[in-house]
Amino acid sequence: MSKPPATRPWATGRPKFPVSVSPEPAEPVQAPASPAPTPAGGLASVAERAGAVAAEWAPVSGRILLGVVFAWFGYHELVLPGDWTQYVPVVAESSSLAVILVLAHGWVLLVTAAALIAGISPRAAAAIASVLMLEIVIALAVTGLSDTALRDVGVLGLAVCLTGVRHQRLVLRN
Repeated sequence: MSKPPATRPWATGRPKFPVSVSPEPAEPVQAPASPAPTPAGGLASVAERAGAVAAEWAPVSGRILLGVVFAWFGYHELVLPGDWTQYVPVVAESSSLAVILVLAHGWVLLVTAAALIAGISPRAAAAIASVLMLEIVIALAVTGLSDTALRDVGVLGLAVCLTGVRHQRLVLRN
């Protein structure tokens, strides 16, 4: 006699077998057979190794590339702050306050870039990058949806993903 199909009760999630009324002894439960091992060589093995390497190094490359983007924009905000005052919401473009805010934003971008590239507390740096990108996306969305705002949503997604990565290579402090 075969066992009745298992049902899962709502609260526990454990399989629950209905009580059998027959006096027959229950059949021993056997572990499922393990799949046959794949040969050591071949395309599947190479793809598996490439996937493992990519999974291990993808957060590092994402972190460094995000740091390069932040360094690029931070540098340009510091060198030519007048070109960026149009993105400061609420404040007049031509005001000195707008220039000061752009300069401060540029320094924050550069410091965050250095932390991301050097691997200094990468999760905290990625969290700061997420907040900065959220601020940028909101500021751009206020002026109207554009290609730039949509691109920055993708960069925000990268920063958020890096915030959740617990273990990375090439870090000075996790």
